[in-house]
Amino acid sequence: MNGMIISVSSKTPSFKKNKMNWINVCGLVAAFCTTTSFLPQAIKTIQTKDTSSISLLMYMLFTFGTLMWFIYGLISHNFPVSLANGITLVLASSILFLKIKHTIRVSK
Repeated sequence: MNGMIISVSSKTPSFKKNKMNWINVCGLVAAFCTTTSFLPQAIKTIQTKDTSSISLLMYMLFTFGTLMWFIYGLISHNFPVSLANGITLVLASSILFLKIKHTIRVSK
C-alpha cells in the first residue's frame, strides 16, 4: 500500500453516538409522557380506594404486560423502557392489589 498507514478504530463514529443520544432522549421523553399520564388516575384510585369501575381482567393483563416490558428493558439494557415500566409497574400493581382486595370483599 505504498507505505500508507491505515488506522482502523473500533470506536463508534461520533454521528452514531449522537444518534444514540437522540434515540435515548426520544425514549426518555416518551417514557415521561406515558408514565406521567398514568399518574393522576393511579393517585386518585389509590387515594379513594375505589376500583369498582376498573376491569380486573384488564388490570391483570396490563400489569403483566408492564412487567414483561420492564423485563424486556432490563434484558435489552434499554433504560427508558426499564424506567417507565418500572414506575408504571409499581403503580399498576398497587391498583391491581386494591382491585383484588375490593373484589374479594364484595364477593363475601
